[in-house]
Order: sequence, then C-alpha cells, then structure tokens
Amino acid sequence: MGLMIGEVSVSVSAPGIVLRDVVAADLDVFFQHRTDPIANHMAAFTAKDPFDKDAFVTHWERLLANELIIKKSVLLNDVLIGNVLKFERFALPEVSYWIAREHWGKGIATIALTQLISGIKLRPLYARAATDNVASFRVLQKCGFEIYGYETVYANARGTEIEEVILRLGSGSSMNNP
Repeated sequence: MGLMIGEVSVSVSAPGIVLRDVVAADLDVFFQHRTDPIANHMAAFTAKDPFDKDAFVTHWERLLANELIIKKSVLLNDVLIGNVLKFERFALPEVSYWIAREHWGKGIATIALTQLISGIKLRPLYARAATDNVASFRVLQKCGFEIYGYETVYANARGTEIEEVILRLGSGSSMNNP
C-alpha cells in the first residue's frame, strides 16, 4: 500500500519493518541506543546525562503511563531497532523518532515515521531537528514536513545553544521564513 505525503510516494508497509506498542522490556535496548555518543551528538537535544539509566527509565515509565502519547517500537525482521512517538510539546502535537545508528541511511526512519503518521488523522503535526542534522531533516521532508520556523535551544549533547528547525505537516503559514 502506497501513500502520497507531500510530493513523495512512500510505502506504508515495507518488508521486515513493523511498528508495535512499546513494552517495558524494550527499555534496555532503547537505553543502549541512547548511549551512542555519535547518535547523541546528531540528535543534540538529549538527556543531560545519557548514561543515567535511572533517569532514562523514569522518563520512559512516565511515557508508558501516559495514554495520550503514541509510543511504537520499530522492528526490522523482528529485531528492535528504535522507536517513533507522537506526543504534545508546548500544547502542539509533535512526532519524534530514534533509530539505532547501525540502521541509518537505509530508509527505515522514513518508513517507520510514515507508518506512524499515516495512523494519525490530526493535523498539523510538528517535528524538530538540529539544523545541522541533515539526515533527520531529510527524513522529515520525505514524510511531507515543511519548515515552519527556527529556534535557538540549548542542546545537552553539545553543551551549547544551537539552532533547531521546527517543521510542520499540514496546513498553516510559516512562523518565520528562512
């Protein structure tokens, strides 16, 4: 089954890529993903201490307990490789994803995010990425997101403020054009 998002036709189902509800047993694998220093640098907006497992588990326990948050694990051939989420930030619906670094550049993030957003009828949806995270920006563009604006935000993984691009999927005018 294909889906037109923006000007890109994306397969909603792809061989071997499946989304399922996150379960507590997934957290150990998610934690391993989050301790990858290269992935943290690229994501930029991460936990203050990515090696603090107690804080990580506490954060995820709050996510799991919140029925308003959509939380999906990404499986590739039955192997857990990441997650996709829909939540609210600043009273706006937002999506995010994390794919283990060894699976970057294979189109998996685009497929997983497309699967997630195809099941969400609410628009607009928002997403954010560090402006220098070209790969993440491209994933979001492939999923139909367009630039909505920019903010300067402190990035824990970089120890400094950096520019973040805010993207939107759906109707509406730009917050501040580039």
